[in-house]
Amino acid sequence: MRVWFNKTFSTIGSVFKNLRQSAPAGGITLICTHTHTTAAAFLSADENYLEPAELTGRDYVEWCVDFCHRHDIQLFWPGKEAALISQYHEPFQAMGTQVVSVADHDTLNLLHNKADFYAGLSPDVAQTMDFFAVNNGDEFDSAVKELSAKHERLCVKPAVSVYGLGFRILDTQRDSITHLLKDVEYQIPLQELRQGMSNTPKFDTLLVMEHLAGHEWSVDCAGRHGDLLCAVQRKKSQLAGHGQLIDNNAEIGGMVIRLTTHFRLNGLFNIQFKDGVNGPRLLEINPRPSGGFGMACLSGANLAHIALQGIKGETFQQPVINYGLKVTEINTPVILQ
Repeated sequence: MRVWFNKTFSTIGSVFKNLRQSAPAGGITLICTHTHTTAAAFLSADENYLEPAELTGRDYVEWCVDFCHRHDIQLFWPGKEAALISQYHEPFQAMGTQVVSVADHDTLNLLHNKADFYAGLSPDVAQTMDFFAVNNGDEFDSAVKELSAKHERLCVKPAVSVYGLGFRILDTQRDSITHLLKDVEYQIPLQELRQGMSNTPKFDTLLVMEHLAGHEWSVDCAGRHGDLLCAVQRKKSQLAGHGQLIDNNAEIGGMVIRLTTHFRLNGLFNIQFKDGVNGPRLLEINPRPSGGFGMACLSGANLAHIALQGIKGETFQQPVINYGLKVTEINTPVILQ
């Protein structure tokens, strides 16, 4: 089977490794494309090709259709332009190429904007933290006042971001020079943030939220159009360098099942939670494999293979997950060809 992954995150190498482990010799050919010749994902693929860096939108979709035709692709697992491609399965199917979309177009766009995502989610599906979406200083001040009456600490994050970029805890005691000299990370002085807002009358949507100070869970999942096939919870240590625990939190497990069903999630995806004073709260759904995907598969569950079996409509045996297993990752130096 010829499987193509277009431009995506470098951590896709863990997915390649697990797909190859599960297939008989010669049973799967992994094709990878990227806009850079030194893409780390090229080291794990069987065939590598360059993508035209300037293409986006419909022009890029047309290039993908042509690539599938020229390279006899049977399964296309898109990263770049995944939301757009989810609307155009037909031209791929016409040539015998199946496309893996984690969700439909509207859902993928919803997951991208956390303000809309949180606002539209029923607590019967999953619990989220208290929050307000703001676009100016007055709205920010009002949100801080209301949330401060209920929560000891608050934080902010852009409604649209990845990798936790832009996340900051609001510091009401110290200024930025103290942060700099004392190596304070992921915090921002409240008064200085307010001052910045006075210079920017209107800004892109910012979330003001209760700060969840407890443990974080990253749940790597394989699904089939709303049916959760397998999920592995990784509970992250709050101490740097102390690894992660393969966990089985029942409350989180229930939310993962309901979220998968509600959004009809498919293929490989990741759901993140964090503990607060009222229990675990949903942070986000990532419609792609996570950076820690390889650690999850050390649990005994080859999630990439399970997802592929689901895509192909095959039955599979539920793996025995080694709960309580402590896992971590190490860096390996390599030469980029």
